Amino acid sequence: MSAAVTQPTLQDMTNTPPPAEELRLIDAELWQLDARRAQLLTRRAWLVAALQQLQTPQARPSLQPQWQAPRPPGSTPAAAPRPDASAPSVQNVLLVLGGVLLTVAAMVFTLVSWGHLGITGRALVLGAVTVAALGSPLLLLKRGLRSTAESVAGLGLALTVLDAVALHGAVFSETAGAPYTAVASALLAGLWTGYSFLPGADTLRLPRPAAVVAAQLPLFFWAIAADADSYGLTAALLVTAVSDTVLALRVTRRSVRVMATIGAYGVGAAGTLAAGWLTWTASGPSAAARAAALLLLASATTLGAAWQGSRTPHRAPGAEHSLGLALTAGLLTVAALGGVARSALPEVWTVPVHLALGIALLAALRADRLPETVRRGLLWASGAVQALSLLWTLPVVGVVVLGPLSWASQAWTGNPPDARAAVTANLTWPPYAGTVPLVLAALAGVLFLAVHDTTWRPRVLTAAPILLWAALLTVPAVLELPYAAGLLIQGATTAGALAVAVWRSRPVELVPALVVSASLALLSLATQSATLVTLGALVVLFAAASWRAAAVTAPTALGYAVALACATGAAADWSAPHTALLVLTVPAAAALLAWRLGDSPATVPIELTGAATALVAIAMAVTDLPMLALVLALCAVISAGTAIREDRRPLGYAAAALFLLATWVRLAAWEVGTPEAYTLPVTIPALLVGHLRRRRVPETSSWTAYGPGLAATLLPSLVTAWGDPDWTRPLLLGLAALSLTLMGGGYSLQAPLVLGGSVLTLDALHELAPYIVQVADALPRWVPPALAGLLLLALGATYERRIRDVRRMRDFLGSLH
Repeated sequence: MSAAVTQPTLQDMTNTPPPAEELRLIDAELWQLDARRAQLLTRRAWLVAALQQLQTPQARPSLQPQWQAPRPPGSTPAAAPRPDASAPSVQNVLLVLGGVLLTVAAMVFTLVSWGHLGITGRALVLGAVTVAALGSPLLLLKRGLRSTAESVAGLGLALTVLDAVALHGAVFSETAGAPYTAVASALLAGLWTGYSFLPGADTLRLPRPAAVVAAQLPLFFWAIAADADSYGLTAALLVTAVSDTVLALRVTRRSVRVMATIGAYGVGAAGTLAAGWLTWTASGPSAAARAAALLLLASATTLGAAWQGSRTPHRAPGAEHSLGLALTAGLLTVAALGGVARSALPEVWTVPVHLALGIALLAALRADRLPETVRRGLLWASGAVQALSLLWTLPVVGVVVLGPLSWASQAWTGNPPDARAAVTANLTWPPYAGTVPLVLAALAGVLFLAVHDTTWRPRVLTAAPILLWAALLTVPAVLELPYAAGLLIQGATTAGALAVAVWRSRPVELVPALVVSASLALLSLATQSATLVTLGALVVLFAAASWRAAAVTAPTALGYAVALACATGAAADWSAPHTALLVLTVPAAAALLAWRLGDSPATVPIELTGAATALVAIAMAVTDLPMLALVLALCAVISAGTAIREDRRPLGYAAAALFLLATWVRLAAWEVGTPEAYTLPVTIPALLVGHLRRRRVPETSSWTAYGPGLAATLLPSLVTAWGDPDWTRPLLLGLAALSLTLMGGGYSLQAPLVLGGSVLTLDALHELAPYIVQVADALPRWVPPALAGLLLLALGATYERRIRDVRRMRDFLGSLH
């Protein structure tokens, strides 16, 4: 077989074969090269696989070369069947199944056939089977059968457990289950550990993890055998978890480290939960101290694991969880020491003590010897304790802030005996709330003093004052101060929050001031004098703050001014419609203030507040028509005054609409039913505006200038005239329509001409309607259909003539082209 195509010589070129033959030769030569390359690649892959399996004699492949005959060009190679499972997978499944079946057989033998043998037979069977099961893996390992050795070793370990169960039933049947389990599990753990150190057995993967599993039982069952109480059982669990933690941190074998880590987490979690329950249910300082010792043991173990995990992350179990372990250690320490304090102090001090312990964890900031991960975990633990303390205070803060809402439905009904009664008129005061102000103040101080990070510092400077305001708010209710003192303290809190927000020029910080002021206003509704004084003070306070934050504080001041106006009217025994006149002073002040501010960002909020206040005044006066007309007229005056500004000219339309509406309401109050009394006030100004518009812009259409004004009066009058049996209204309407028609014809104005003529015609038809009806009754029944048919024929003929003219024009234009 040639390896390559040779270069043709001069003699060969003289005997060049035909092109087809030469192409066939070249294809054959290329195919041979590809076949040879494929054979070499196949052989190489086989050699690589053989080298990888040389350590397993039973899986060593045959060293005979597997040559495949080359196929001629054009033939398709037969696809080899692809195996469903690899050889190692099949091997492992078979070995596992074999071990399981042998274990089941041993269990059946132990449980069923054991009683048919004597003492000697039992001993011989136990010894023979156990020695064979534990000795076979050593021989198998020497022959390189590792997987089979693992399966047989697993069977041997299972047989030792069955032997322990069988011995208890046959030899130690009088021994209680708990002590026997403790001794047996300890012996099994030692036996499996020693077996794993035998020469040749140290490569087995099962004995040492199995020994770790067995080691979880001795202490716990020993405690049960010793009739230990809950504290003893919990201590047994925690000591076992400590042993697992030390083992996980010290060993290098991965299987043992993983099993020890699982035991440390599982047994440790059970012991920690039990210790936490003992701390929560401790009946006295002694019991709490014992439970705290258990929790501190769990905390120390967790902290040690976190420390070691931070220092040697490549060996320590769960090194990536060091932060969580440190966080857990901090929380366990707080729970342990806090439980002792709770048992010795009144329950009202439970949360402050836990908070103090959580704050003490911040000492980790100065512990340079601690790893960074551990320090961050302790800091997070401190933050978690502080967050839980803050959640504990929220019910009290919610009652203080939202409780005054109940006075909105029972304003001026009595003087509360103290500040707590004022905020709990329809609510229940939370228990153990006496230390809420202290907790909130401590949280504010910690935030302000401990956080110096440039990213978090601005947020802290916002949150700390809020916590301080909340603490001050709760003081009167917590201490049950007099009602007046509560109002003064809450007012001072509002002023302080507002001053800080204005001084720092941060609108978001105005939210606490707004919330506190609203709560104060509601709280003052208990008595009349408190309401008037508080609302007046709030108006002055927010008005004074408007020199730097007018966009928020000025509308707020106007809102409280509305409330003060309503309260003043109620105190003077005024009705709601009369009080609306006092409320209208607020929109007037808003309009003047907006005019004074000009293009300030506060202008629009102030104007919107004034408009909303005007709507409130209108709603208050709606039950008294004369007063409603006056209110609408005053609102129109305010709108007209605002429309004087160049950028508020569209408000002139609103002013006109309000004036018109005020006129209509006044007419309705006078019980005027003539429609012209309502329409003429619209028509006259509209015609005047249209006339001025045409003088300024001569090209303005008469329909735009005069159409709306004329229609506003003519159409309602025409509708009324058609239902009026008297002759006066139709006559006057006809004369007015005739005048408009003549005026429109004289001045060549289409709108007066068309509207006047249409109304005149319809008015005349109204007068002739009785006679037309009489004539229609006198005509035969066939006349109306005949007239309709003639009309349709005439229209059709006209349409056809128009079409014919269009066609002639088209033909004419076509001939020109």
